[in-house]
Amino acid sequence: MINQSTILLDKKVILLLKKAREHPRQTYNELLEKIVRIFIKLKERNQYDEFLHKIQQEKMRELWDNNKDEEWENA
Repeated sequence: MINQSTILLDKKVILLLKKAREHPRQTYNELLEKIVRIFIKLKERNQYDEFLHKIQQEKMRELWDNNKDEEWENA
């Protein structure tokens, strides 16, 4: 049994897929698989970046929001 299915795509999506091909014989299946893999990696990377940003926010708040800095500003 073949593991395939049929999906409906808007004509504008098909045109975008045609433009995105790396070579004329590349199938939509190959192209979509590559796009999905890239999207998943970007999503994972974005989650990592957000995690680092949250950690850095706390440390920056600790460094910047302290009484010693305020004493220098008022000197």
